[in-house]
This record gives sequence, structure tokens and C-alpha cells, in this order.
Amino acid sequence: MPAAYRRTGADPPFRDPVGAHGIGLEGYYWRFTDAASGRVVVALCGACRGAAGDWALVAVAAHPGGFLRWQVVPEVALDPRRLGVRAGDVLRGDAHGLRVRLDGASLDAAIDAGRPWPRRALGALGPAQLVPGLGQYWHPHLLLGAATGSARLGEEAVSLDGARVYAEKNWGSRFAPDWWWGETHDLGDGVASVAFAGGRLRVGAPTAVVVALEDRVLRLGPPTARTTTATAPGRWRVHAAGPLHRVELEAEADPAAAHRLPVPVVDERRAELRSHQHLAARLAVTVRRGRRLLFRGETELAAVERGRP
Repeated sequence: MPAAYRRTGADPPFRDPVGAHGIGLEGYYWRFTDAASGRVVVALCGACRGAAGDWALVAVAAHPGGFLRWQVVPEVALDPRRLGVRAGDVLRGDAHGLRVRLDGASLDAAIDAGRPWPRRALGALGPAQLVPGLGQYWHPHLLLGAATGSARLGEEAVSLDGARVYAEKNWGSRFAPDWWWGETHDLGDGVASVAFAGGRLRVGAPTAVVVALEDRVLRLGPPTARTTTATAPGRWRVHAAGPLHRVELEAEADPAAAHRLPVPVVDERRAELRSHQHLAARLAVTVRRGRRLLFRGETELAAVERGRP
């Protein structure tokens, strides 16, 4: 029964959600940033199980310069117990490191998980994690880590030594048709990070927010918190209010500067360029407990994304 339950996308309490569920799509995402240089490198892997068999989409993108390389890989293997993905000879990733070999792009990084998701009964979605058959599930398993290694982006060699790292996983029967997302781990000189994700469902448009401060991790999302989101070209606004805490996020970016990243079409063994992700955007966050201000910060090195059908 537990295996059948997890194939619906849901996870029981105290089960690590980063293990493979055996569902149609399991997405893995890593983001490396160097605040001093403004350099950002992201890597993603969409592992698919559908009518076309098992396959994967692997991509590497970078800022500045608009770099992007991606490839469909005909074989993929996942670890159901812990974080672990292998897409042929193109990508291997786990909690300790990431290796990518694409035509025109490579990445080798060892990852020190300085601030992983705290051991709790539930992941980033809270009680929603227990509900089978949601359109999409999401969990940021590495809120702030450190990397050593290097990347090659075309003819350019890039050091990843000392880069800060964020990593997350999302999963569902297919890629979400209409969604918004954002993340930064470059707030307050590395003592704070924030991530949010949401999408339009048949009923409502929920958003989940995670904020890591120096001494706590806050998780706000339905049904225990009320969240509202507004997006427009180049703008994102999120307000989340729980029993104790309130979080306000505002982000903006030049719509013309977005990367168009690929997303997998699970049953057709192909990708569509319909993810508009800014690898470096302005984001401001305010966190309060009641009337008391806990944190206020701003960065120009956030990532924000909008995807539509």
C-alpha cells in the first residue's frame, strides 16, 4: 500500500519526499550563485514515465549571457529511498554532488548541504503533502548549501568554488500547465533564503512559501495559511499569512531578458520551450511575526519564473 500511495504523488508523514514516487514526472533542479560576480548556473532534469517509456530531459542554463543547452536522454534511473537521479551518461545527481555532460556544456560540483530541509513530519507543502492526486507537488530539499567544482559553458570555463547552492524537487503526473515560481538564497549575506511555488488548478490557485531565517524555517501554504499571488509580465507579488507569521514578496525583471527553458511533454518524449525563467531578478521580502518585524531584505540575484500553456 505505501508504494501505491506514493505513486499518486502523496507522501506519508516522516517520509522524505525527495525519493522517487514512480509517477509520470519527477523534476530535479539545482541553482548555483556567486554573489560577488553575479554569475548564476542552473541545471535541471525532468525524469519521465509515460506512454513513450522512461526518458529524461536535461538542461543547463547560465547568466549573464543567456547560455542554454538541453537534450532529451532515452534512459533514466531514480532512487525511491533518497535523492538520486541518473540520466544515461548525461547527468548524475544526489545529495552530495552533481555531474552533467551535454553537448557544449558540462558541470562537476560537490555539494555541502549546509542547510538542508529540517527533519520534520512534513515537507514544504505541509498537510497538502498527504493528499493523493494533486496536479503538482514541490519540495525544496536544500535551502542553502556550498559548492566546489567547475562548469564549462560553451568555450567559457567557470569556477563553482564557493558558490551557494539551492536545490528542489517537483513531481506529478505531468508538468504543470500554468505556474509561477521564485527563489533566492542570497539574502542577508547568506543568512536567509526564500522560495515559492504555485499554479492554477481547476479550483483556485494555491501558492506555497518557504522562508529560511538564521534560526528558523517557516512554511506557509494552504490549508494552514492563506496565500494570494498576482503576476504580470515581469512582476510577481505573493502574500502569505499563517497563524503566527506573514510574508510579503515582490519581484521584478525585464520580460525580454528571460530564458525560455524546456519542459517535458511526458507522453510524447519531447520538450516545449514554455518556461520563462529569469536567472537574475530583483526580489524583496518582508517577514513579520504579528506586528514584529523579523526580517527585511532585497537581492538582485533571485530567480523567478512564469509558465503558461
